[in-house]
Amino acid sequence: MNIKIIGSGSFVPSNRIKNDYFKNHLFLDENGLPFKQSQLVIEKFKAITGIEERRYADANQVASDLAFKAGQLAIDDAGIDAETLDYIILAHNYGDIPYGKIQSDTVPCLASRVKKKLGISNPKCVAYDLLFGCPGWNEGVLHANAFIKSGMAKRCLVIGAETLSRVTDPFDRDSMIYADGAGAVIVEATHDSRGLLAFESATYAIEESDYLNFGPSYQHEQHTETRYIKMKGRKIYEFALSKVPLAMQACLQNASIDIRAIKKVLIHQANEKMDEAILKRFYALYNMTVPADVMPMTIHSLGNSSVATIPTLYDLIKRGEIEDQSIHEGDIILFASVGAGMNINAFLYQV
Repeated sequence: MNIKIIGSGSFVPSNRIKNDYFKNHLFLDENGLPFKQSQLVIEKFKAITGIEERRYADANQVASDLAFKAGQLAIDDAGIDAETLDYIILAHNYGDIPYGKIQSDTVPCLASRVKKKLGISNPKCVAYDLLFGCPGWNEGVLHANAFIKSGMAKRCLVIGAETLSRVTDPFDRDSMIYADGAGAVIVEATHDSRGLLAFESATYAIEESDYLNFGPSYQHEQHTETRYIKMKGRKIYEFALSKVPLAMQACLQNASIDIRAIKKVLIHQANEKMDEAILKRFYALYNMTVPADVMPMTIHSLGNSSVATIPTLYDLIKRGEIEDQSIHEGDIILFASVGAGMNINAFLYQV
């Protein structure tokens, strides 16, 4: 028994937020002191992250709305009856946050809201949320794999959705990284030898758990009770370079796959320089340089939409919407991610 992806969908909000949007922002450091020139901050930011623009959800949308749209597209792409789903697994981190509000809404869970929007009446379709940081969608696929291989399910909808624009500190230059979006896949049981070949997942929580957290604004005199997403960028960078390549290597070893068989590496779109460094270190484990076109990128135009980045990337490639990138039957793809927890995971999949 194995699992295969039979359909995918993604929802990319139409609101393009270019870097110039931030040119008049007052950016402060963690001590509340201002950076002298916002334009220089923006230029340095682009050079490091590669981000030129990002997408924000409409004011009348919340994360579960984006998740529903991506989920419906995946169902349509698979050509299935939604009533045949056994599980809806929805990875997110901050729940539904209405535009202009500061309170997160997670009851009922977002997966139940999506099930209602999809009009699924079957009570045996179990809907639940998964909080696992940015690697949440990857972990959702691993949950679906466990359910299917155990006989508890035959078909699952796995969604990653987030509206990070609603939890950013406007005085923090890291706010330029974050974006909104949703991506989804339908996975089902198969007796084909292709599908999920191997995986690796881990949590490092002794020294690393607060590398990404909810903290106060850098404007210390205002918003004293409101918390925003905060990260220790250097710590995360060093952690990712140390741990993610090894998780990727473990997948290959578990599947007894030669690294040269990998056609694509779909890695969390968090920071272009970091992703490039992770891949360089991964291939260096095999005394190789990174092959051309092996790592498709969407971060330049879509930013970091957390759990939505990888399923969105996969769907856009499948639909031929990323220039000079394609996925073909029989291709072996390595999925990998890192995020709050600190969590890392990777899985090897043959189309």
